[in-house]
Amino acid sequence: MTIPSIKSENIDKFIDRITPNPLGRRGSIRANVCAWCEGPAEKFRDSLSKAEYIISGFCQDCQDKTFGR
Repeated sequence: MTIPSIKSENIDKFIDRITPNPLGRRGSIRANVCAWCEGPAEKFRDSLSKAEYIISGFCQDCQDKTFGR
C-alpha cells in the first residue's frame, strides 16, 4: 500500500470530485491503482514519477499523457 501525500481537506474534496475513480485520489493511491484511468499503478519510470503518483494518483501512462513525456 502506498501512502498518499497530505493535502488540505478542501483540496482533497475538490480532487475527489473531479477524479473519475470512485475511490478518489487517496483511495486509489492506497489501492495502487490510477485515480484517473483506474488501471494498475505499479511500474514507474523513475523515482520522480513515483513521487508524482503519491501527489496526483496518476499512473505512468496518465502522467505521460498529462505532462507530455
